[in-house]
Amino acid sequence: MIELDGLEYAQARLWARNGERPDEVEWRQIEVIRELHAALDAAHGTRLRHWTAGIASRDGAHEIEATLRQHWRGLVAEVTGWMPVEWRASLAWCGALIELPTLQYLARGGEQLTWMRDDPVYRGLWSDVPGARSGVPISGSLAPLAPAWANPDRFLAEWRAEWTRRLPRSLAAIPLLERLSAVLEEHFALFGTAAPSESWPLRRALQVRLASLFRRAVLDPAAAFVFLALSALDVERLRAELVRRATFPRSPLAA
Repeated sequence: MIELDGLEYAQARLWARNGERPDEVEWRQIEVIRELHAALDAAHGTRLRHWTAGIASRDGAHEIEATLRQHWRGLVAEVTGWMPVEWRASLAWCGALIELPTLQYLARGGEQLTWMRDDPVYRGLWSDVPGARSGVPISGSLAPLAPAWANPDRFLAEWRAEWTRRLPRSLAAIPLLERLSAVLEEHFALFGTAAPSESWPLRRALQVRLASLFRRAVLDPAAAFVFLALSALDVERLRAELVRRATFPRSPLAA
């Protein structure tokens, strides 16, 4: 059975945190600013401030991304703690989503970068011998993704397989959770063949669909996963804004 008391508490916390997500007015405040330091100052006055905490105007792309990964891991842990026990394993696994692009890069033969030595997740993939690397992340929290090391295109599939295994067996067939999976699968299918100019319109369309699902998730465990999906879009969008300014400070402003 679903713990109703636990879901009522989680629902209240999720709705409160969803209300702290930035709206389009706040995003626009960031998008029209060219300099990174000014964009960060503007973000600190919006509902983006919890994502930009710890990011300094002197930070480069790697430092910005490391801080955002840390915030994502923290958010997933927080949401996991709100939910009934039977849902925590599958929710906690959502923290690994932000690691997939880097793992895919490494599995395709990418070289170890300096920042990986300082990252608590990636520094364990190599031995202490300079230039040496392990063949596969076979231990630790990323171990379920090990089969994808030989086929980097399967990282998302392996992540989903592990997520499915972690769902409560008696509760996995929840209509809204199934609908969320279908919405995400449709998005990934479209995104995989989209032109670069279509990427952000597709993300905005996904956000609209996810927001609709969240409003329907009353005392539904799926609400936690929908909220994390919406938050992932926020992280992705903020990352693009900040990294672009850090890497290409003279690039054109958003239209």
